[in-house]
Amino acid sequence: MPASPPGDERRKRRLALVGGSLGNLVEWYDWFVYASFAIYFADSFFPGENPTTQLMNTAGIFAVGFLMRPVGGWILGRAADRHGRKSALTLTVTMMSVAALLIAVAPTYGQAGYFGALVLLLARLLQGMSIGGEYAASATYLTEASARNRRGPGSSFQYVSMTCGQLLGLGILITLQHTLTTAQLESWGWRIPFLVGALFAVVVFWLRRRLQETDAFKEETAAAEGEDAHDDSTRGTLKALWHYRRQAGLVMALTLGGTVAYYTYTTYLTKYLVGSAGMEKTTATLVSFTALALFAVLQPFAGMLSDRIGRRPLLITFAVGCTVGTYPIMTALGSASSYWSALGLSLLALVIVTGYTSINAAVKAELFPTRVRALGVALPYAIANALFGGTAEYVALWFKNSGHETMFFWYVSGCALISLVTYVLMPDTRNAALSRAEAEADGEAARERPAAAPAEAAR
Repeated sequence: MPASPPGDERRKRRLALVGGSLGNLVEWYDWFVYASFAIYFADSFFPGENPTTQLMNTAGIFAVGFLMRPVGGWILGRAADRHGRKSALTLTVTMMSVAALLIAVAPTYGQAGYFGALVLLLARLLQGMSIGGEYAASATYLTEASARNRRGPGSSFQYVSMTCGQLLGLGILITLQHTLTTAQLESWGWRIPFLVGALFAVVVFWLRRRLQETDAFKEETAAAEGEDAHDDSTRGTLKALWHYRRQAGLVMALTLGGTVAYYTYTTYLTKYLVGSAGMEKTTATLVSFTALALFAVLQPFAGMLSDRIGRRPLLITFAVGCTVGTYPIMTALGSASSYWSALGLSLLALVIVTGYTSINAAVKAELFPTRVRALGVALPYAIANALFGGTAEYVALWFKNSGHETMFFWYVSGCALISLVTYVLMPDTRNAALSRAEAEADGEAARERPAAAPAEAAR
């Protein structure tokens, strides 16, 4: 089959980047908008006089959603490896749309007692399954669809779109804060973003149906139908993943510090500024919005840097900065008295976190072969997130409620330290071949190098 013209190939890659990113944006908008609006709907589902206890209950349901991420990672990761990245991406956004709609119409405690909290819980479980598969499918899709020397910025759009989804949620929150009263937001205004998310997901469903499958997956499918057909039954299975258990362990260890730091400085930040620094809700939300917008802009640049110097230097820089910097940054944020001081400290923290977020999708995808790549990224990542990422906010509030808030800062530093050891010991994945064509090109280059040596010596 003749190769596509360079112009067509570039257009194809741009469309894949835009399509994969927009779908990921809406997925994560629906996921994060729960955390952004929790301060307004917590008392609608959990009655009581203690605001921290109410937030702990909603944070607990937020964390429970993470428990379904390994299930979603397994089921949808297997689907992505066996039936294609495109089909898995379409299924995840369908599940997310249904979940957002459930939250939007959930009855309050005053209307139906704890039945509303049960609906909230079921919706978060469904969202957890969806996100568990979404991360792996989009990370794999964006990495495979990028040119080999552009995987860094290509895969960085995983967190660009994740962050833009959160920004969209915060933008709607800011708009509603300035158009509705606090009483209106707490009564019914908090339902608006979930309705918007459900509508967005319908649009993205149509968009993802138009995406093209990646070349790496099509090569693997063609090979499975030919000489390697006897191996096709294990593609995307736990049995196949077991052969790459070391890589799966690496994914869990390198995710640990990054996911705790990310959720600390994104979803928990607004609550921390309000509850600990005593900042107004509107000011704290604006701090988060501005910091996240600049954070999103940084991601592709850090990704490009990783294509030049490798992935490990950025990961190590993140882990060192997070290990030694979390306590002083969080302590200073706890006494921040102005928008600008809080913004500066938040940006400092997110610049450090960029060393992980900008390239983690590429690193994980580069650890596995095509036949088990989506599952290999999905399952160990989802387990690490269920244990540490989803519980970060709950752990922070638990320490605060017990009167030992600063212990949470050491907890974040400790998680980063564990990941630091992993980054130092693991190989750099920048030059990994993701497809058979890339592996063959590497083989050709290796065969040509010995032949070129005598000519160099003769000169």
